[in-house]
Amino acid sequence: MVNIFEAVGAKPNIIPAKYREMTTEELEERVKTIKNKLGKRLFIPGHHYQKDEVVQFADATGDSLQLAQLSAENREAEYIVFCGVHFMAETADILTTNEQKVYLPDMRAGCSMADMADIYQTERAWSNLTERFGETILPLTYVNSTAAIKAFVGRNGGATVTSSNAEKMVRWAFSEKERLLFLPDQHLGRNTAYNIGVGLDEMAVWNPIENRLELNGPVEKVKVILWKGHCSVHENFTVANIEDVRRKNPGMKIIVHPECRREVVGLSDMAGSTNFIVKTIEQAAPGSSWAIGTEMNLVNRIIKQHPDKYIISLNPHICPCLTMNRIDLPHLAWCLESIEEDRQHNIIKVDSQIAVEAQLALTRMLDQS
Repeated sequence: MVNIFEAVGAKPNIIPAKYREMTTEELEERVKTIKNKLGKRLFIPGHHYQKDEVVQFADATGDSLQLAQLSAENREAEYIVFCGVHFMAETADILTTNEQKVYLPDMRAGCSMADMADIYQTERAWSNLTERFGETILPLTYVNSTAAIKAFVGRNGGATVTSSNAEKMVRWAFSEKERLLFLPDQHLGRNTAYNIGVGLDEMAVWNPIENRLELNGPVEKVKVILWKGHCSVHENFTVANIEDVRRKNPGMKIIVHPECRREVVGLSDMAGSTNFIVKTIEQAAPGSSWAIGTEMNLVNRIIKQHPDKYIISLNPHICPCLTMNRIDLPHLAWCLESIEEDRQHNIIKVDSQIAVEAQLALTRMLDQS
């Protein structure tokens, strides 16, 4: 598999200046023309957090796994231009056929959370933890992780999880082993384990930088080992944000993503996946008021789609996901023109052995659905 840093530095992956010089109207017309020309041979999945300028051209919008599955189901599509981040395109490549090609319009579109658990740190941690706890640990990884981490989990008997099915998968893990290692987002792992009755004093945090276990109680009591990683967007929602909303808008409901800190989730009215948030607002009564704790592009889109409700961001000063925002209209137009002209770059191809092992982790999760 091509190293992403090598790919970013390669000259062919630098967007030509002409795309930055084109007007929005010119770029939109170019994208429309190529979409019409390629027809069903092209499929553009767009993650919920993408900019509106990109989402307008998406054939489907949703969460990362949902979009990867839709890509796999669409056997007519030869070209899958994934408007999301690197790990999402990897998952699409794992699930699609060898005849299909998956593209990422900008190879710099990574995920800071996924990058917080690399395979070298994870192998080192596993060696340390299994030496300490024996064969009592099962690894789980959030789908927001690299293909290499999914493969690690797959070959060690574990599974992937989504924010929608995390509770089900954690229960499954405990039916298999006494303990679990949850990668790479400590907050989703902590919130999920807490929701099914695991005490905070039964959780420890693995610090991959210092290569040590951080805990407050006896090591024998540990049931859940949380990787010390987080989402840079969702960690910026705070208790102070909630207190501010409660003071200024006493009747307002607060709904957040479970990648937020435990104390934020605990003080909110609701917590759930991106799809849960979207559907909850769709089904809410006209005139109701909401503060949403998730990525700003999505919050702004929800506000536009529901003028009959009063909706704000839980943190009015939060920025959109910076890596998601690397996918923009110029990069989309460039990617589509490259496909049209048969210039091969920005293709995401996962090593075959890593893909097989990652597929094991994904399949174990899907088998529980």
